[in-house]
Amino acid sequence: MDLMEYQAKELFAKHDVPLTPGIVAETVDEVRAAAEQIGGRVVVKAQVKVGGRGKAGGVKLAADPDEAAARGGEILGMDIKGHTVHRVLVVPAVDIAEEYYFSFLVDRANRAYLCIASVEGGVEIEEVARTNPDAVAQIRIDPVAGVDEAKAREIVATAKFPADLADQATAMITRLWDCFVAEDASLVEVNPLGRLGDGRLDALDGKVTVDDNAGFRHPDHAEYVDRTADDPLEAAAKEKDLNYVKLDGTVGIIGNGAGLVMSTLDVVAYAGDEFGGVRPANFLDIGGGASAEVMANGLEIVLGDPDVRAVFVNVFGGITACDAVANGIVSAIDMLESRGETITKPLVVRLDGNNAEEGRRILADAGYDIVEMVDTMDGAARRAAELAAK
Repeated sequence: MDLMEYQAKELFAKHDVPLTPGIVAETVDEVRAAAEQIGGRVVVKAQVKVGGRGKAGGVKLAADPDEAAARGGEILGMDIKGHTVHRVLVVPAVDIAEEYYFSFLVDRANRAYLCIASVEGGVEIEEVARTNPDAVAQIRIDPVAGVDEAKAREIVATAKFPADLADQATAMITRLWDCFVAEDASLVEVNPLGRLGDGRLDALDGKVTVDDNAGFRHPDHAEYVDRTADDPLEAAAKEKDLNYVKLDGTVGIIGNGAGLVMSTLDVVAYAGDEFGGVRPANFLDIGGGASAEVMANGLEIVLGDPDVRAVFVNVFGGITACDAVANGIVSAIDMLESRGETITKPLVVRLDGNNAEEGRRILADAGYDIVEMVDTMDGAARRAAELAAK
């Protein structure tokens, strides 16, 4: 789960990382009140889970509360790379002498952790990495040894932080490591890490990604979930414990097993080229041991997508027997129709493996006009694409 800046800073503060606190606001009046409380010049910063806010006009300086309210009105509701701004962070304007970059992240390729730091960083770190890669230090972190004071000082020396900041930088790095480990994060980033005019180091911005798989250890992380940014279908699927991802096509996909579903996406995309570029509308894995109820839940989600014009149910019976899947399809159709929802979108079903013959018999006996069975995966994908194109 990616956190917004204000949420990342809350975690930083929990681990005593030096920073300048701000006030979150969701309305123009709240922006004005926050600026009045802070006093003096302030910066109004859009809170979205995407970079490039400043270049997009989502970070603005204000001299007084009235100007802060005006800037807040411009930022609230704006779209930044597909993300709508629902709240802003109002922070005191500080005197920034220099900007640096610092992060800890999981280096999956090397099964280790990685520290990236640069004294030529800040908001243009990507450009620095492209034009002067030697200015960006990369330090491997042993997962067992971690980062103690000695390792932090090694990082400071390798990144060439100014000598008069060595002690401050060492302390900040160890605290950021504490945050990284204690919060089960896969990324902790400070960009920019600012040297203020009075010589203090300050985490001027923060980006944190926490591992959802460790959520059972962090019940407090639940408060960071931003429901406003969720796709409604993905949110509904999550409530039903379904592995669902919305895509931009028109063929709904349901399968059992992530590998089979990924293959199904490819086959549908390939078949769709014949019909004007038809593409999959979603990824939905009902799992290896899915019950009829799970099948019904999945079909309800996919049919609820207005972009879907046809559905391809691709099941290889193993732990999940094909007759259970067939019963799930019947249950889903009956449930939706009992609620007065007329199903007009065609379902192309391919059943193979455990109890496939019984599954086909169940669907044939149900006699639904919208259900069409195809024996092969390629044939079913082509038929689904053809029906979606129509």
